[in-house]
Amino acid sequence: MLFILPLQSHADVAVGDTIITLGESLSEEQKQAILAEMNAPKDAQIITVTNKEEHQYLGNYIAKSIIGYKTFSSSAITIREKGSGLEVETKNINWVTDEMYLNALITAGVKDAEIYVTAPFEVSGTGALTGLIKAYEVSVDKTIPEDVKQAANEELVKTAELGDSIGADNASALIAKVKEEMAKTQPETEADIRAIIEQAAKDLGITLTEEQIQSLIDLFNKLKDLNIDWNQVGEQINIAKDKITKFLESEEGQSFLDRLKQFFISLIDAIKAMFA
Repeated sequence: MLFILPLQSHADVAVGDTIITLGESLSEEQKQAILAEMNAPKDAQIITVTNKEEHQYLGNYIAKSIIGYKTFSSSAITIREKGSGLEVETKNINWVTDEMYLNALITAGVKDAEIYVTAPFEVSGTGALTGLIKAYEVSVDKTIPEDVKQAANEELVKTAELGDSIGADNASALIAKVKEEMAKTQPETEADIRAIIEQAAKDLGITLTEEQIQSLIDLFNKLKDLNIDWNQVGEQINIAKDKITKFLESEEGQSFLDRLKQFFISLIDAIKAMFA
């Protein structure tokens, strides 16, 4: 019944409510497996994401052959308390990272939610953003402007492509830092945007080609002229930064760092033993 009941107005969606998107190409068996993987509540709202929608939002930024003609990416978005920020977790996504989703969703105006993205097998993950934005619109009963949706998808693709050259973590950090400075300074010209990008790259120790810089200028110049709440963008980025800081300072975070340290010590010892 969940798959055939019509959607209703969702302005009264409450904290803790979950909206799920399923790719239209999933078999019935795959749908049930993904719902089980998500621990989907029985009353979760379910939306289908079509391949046509993926081409609508990605067709201008990556080749149609890469998008393909089937849609498997699925997601769950759970509404959280105001001020809690965004959290992203993925499975079977091999190109788009958690941080890339986080950045793009912030651009689109998504806030205060727990995000889970998955597929029955490994996929690039570019199409999942379409479903997430669609789910968020349903959850808050608010339409996100089409040009903002397009910009968020363009940002996702450009960040992933930049990640192929400078590393996914570096690309995500750079985009977040530039957006943070955009929110603080409200640049007016392309020269202002260039200065922000070049300074952010310098601060992070990242070397960019002129082509990469110009590509980012084009993206952020477009974002500058859209109806984006930059105060909210800065707020969501700061919440995300605070969460990471608090985690690393917590007992759990310190334990994680200790385990990571021990892992590398063991790895180095194993390599030394190979050549002993």
